[in-house]
Amino acid sequence: MDQFLRRMRLSDIVREFGLTADKSLGQHFLLDPNLLAAIAARAAPLTGLNVVEIGPGPGGLTRALLDSDAAHVTAVEFDPRAVRAIAALAAEAGGRLTVIEADALRQDLTSLVPAPRAVVANLPYNVGTPLLVSWLAQAGAFSAFTLMFQLEVAERICAAPDTEAYGRLAVLSQWLCETAIVMHIPAAAFAPPPKVDSALVRLIPRPHQPDRSQFQAMEKITAAAFGQRRKMLRGALKSLGGEALLREADINPERRAETLSVQEFVRLTEIWRRREGAR
Repeated sequence: MDQFLRRMRLSDIVREFGLTADKSLGQHFLLDPNLLAAIAARAAPLTGLNVVEIGPGPGGLTRALLDSDAAHVTAVEFDPRAVRAIAALAAEAGGRLTVIEADALRQDLTSLVPAPRAVVANLPYNVGTPLLVSWLAQAGAFSAFTLMFQLEVAERICAAPDTEAYGRLAVLSQWLCETAIVMHIPAAAFAPPPKVDSALVRLIPRPHQPDRSQFQAMEKITAAAFGQRRKMLRGALKSLGGEALLREADINPERRAETLSVQEFVRLTEIWRRREGAR
């Protein structure tokens, strides 16, 4: 594409639209077009998908997504300065880019964008985890998520049981999706550089997804289990059935939450739901 804005360097767009990174919004911009193209490539295949990008900033990843085979790109941006920059890009995108000025935490993406849909985003650090959890609640409505997080959060999403990083986020993510870290990005790649490195996580929703009540039950069980993770499970889950619940699930009550596999959490949750339904 030969349009003027697409030819501008991203650093020039930052200056043109006054896009100095706002720390309160968790903004750290990627300006290297080769790196941005590599991120879009990790999100492939995008053919025929309606892609949602959260927090596009100056539009570097947006450009890379427009260069892909995505059917359409919808950019959700909270910062009005970035909205102006992305709106200017949309004017040159031949109808393939829609810009929505909104708080992504308050948006139902399934209402905004028709299926088949995927999310590809360099997420603002301060809202990345709550955004992911909200999307996991309806993971089956998406083809894939390709998301940038702080490295520590990425490791928590993909962590194995009995490791320090394993917790509620890992259980929810791996229960509902296949997860993998597909790229590491050093802090120096961002402007301004954050204090930590980042990583790109690819999440592919599993074919069979729970209903809303199953998801809420898993949230409740994992919140209690990991809320006091140094406690034995019989104490951490006392209010939900404690030792009797654990023995029915064939789980030693003296174990701690971080030692349970995802499937053990699934079994525990289903037994708790059955017990609650019998009351």
